[in-house]
Amino acid sequence: MTFQLPDLDYAYDALEPHLDALTMEIHHSKHHAGYTAKLNAAISGTALEGSSIEDILSACADSPGIRNNGGGYWNHCFFWESMSPSSSSTGPSGSLSEAIKSAFGSFEEFKSEFKKAALTRFGSGWAWLCMGDNGLSICSTPNQDNPLMNIGGCGDTPILGIDVWEHAYYKKFGPGRGDYIDAWWNVVNWGVIEDRFNSASQ
Repeated sequence: MTFQLPDLDYAYDALEPHLDALTMEIHHSKHHAGYTAKLNAAISGTALEGSSIEDILSACADSPGIRNNGGGYWNHCFFWESMSPSSSSTGPSGSLSEAIKSAFGSFEEFKSEFKKAALTRFGSGWAWLCMGDNGLSICSTPNQDNPLMNIGGCGDTPILGIDVWEHAYYKKFGPGRGDYIDAWWNVVNWGVIEDRFNSASQ
C-alpha cells in the first residue's frame, strides 16, 4: 500500500479571505506532499508496509521518521477535511453543541480554551478537540504528533485539530498566530466535526 496525497474538496483560494490561496497551495502541494512521500519511503520494506495509517501511528513512537511523516500525513488529511468554504461561523449544533456547553460552559468559552492551547504550544505543533470516555477535552501535541499515537497525555479520539506550524499562517499573518486562529474559525466545517463526534460517541 502506497499512501497518496489527497485532493482537496475545494480550490486553494476557496477559503479566502480567511486563509490565503498561496499558503494553502504551498501547505498542500509542498508540505503535505513531502510528508506523504517521506512516509512511503520510511515504511518501505518494513513490517508496517501495507498497514493502515491508524495502525502505523499506533506503532510509530520509537521511529522518528515514521512518527514525524506518518503524523504529518494523517494530520493534514484530517485538517483539510475539517475546513470548508461554506462553513458556518456560528458554530456547531445538535448533540455536539450540547456536549461543548456541558464540557466548557459555552461555545465562546470552548473557543477561548482551544485558542489558549493553540497559542501556548511552544514552537510547532497542533491543538485538538477530542472525545473520550469522560466527554470532550482539549489538548495539544508537538511537531506532527497526534492523539492517535496515545503519547504525551493526548490520547482520546480527535474530532477537530488546528495546525500551528508557522508554514500554516506566516505568509498572511506573520507572527500573528492568534489572528490566524481567529480567522480559522470562519472555515471550520462543523458538519464534519459533528459526524466525527457522533462516531466517537457510539
